[in-house]
Amino acid sequence: MMPVTVRIASASDAELLDFVTPGVFDLPVDPKLRDEFLRDPRHHLCIALDGDRVVGMASAVHYVHPDKPRQLWINEVGVIESHRNQGIGKMLVRALLHLACELNCSEAWVLTDRENQIAQRLYSTCGGEPREQVMFTFKLERESR
Repeated sequence: MMPVTVRIASASDAELLDFVTPGVFDLPVDPKLRDEFLRDPRHHLCIALDGDRVVGMASAVHYVHPDKPRQLWINEVGVIESHRNQGIGKMLVRALLHLACELNCSEAWVLTDRENQIAQRLYSTCGGEPREQVMFTFKLERESR
């Protein structure tokens, strides 16, 4: 059995996302969105490969602001159930943190639900420190086209 490898995906890896194991992402990968994401230099996707199968991912965006240094926002981490508790989530997060250092980010951050104890343990083992925040979400109505 080959060890799982982790790497930052590039636009040339787009076809690998055609063979994502169900459960890695919330929904099936849309080729148009995949290509747009991978072409954007501020969007980052770290993938975990078991052979040629994608069994995990972590996505992030680095951003700039007029009065703050660059930061990395980790959007989500997903590992299929059969590959959990093997350190893959930690490898994915650490690869993104390494990338953040290469990008000269001053900070990386991630949000999770209070009830998501698995994610909280993952982020803690990667050196994250919990902070009390309040997040608001806004449902946006799309205009009829």
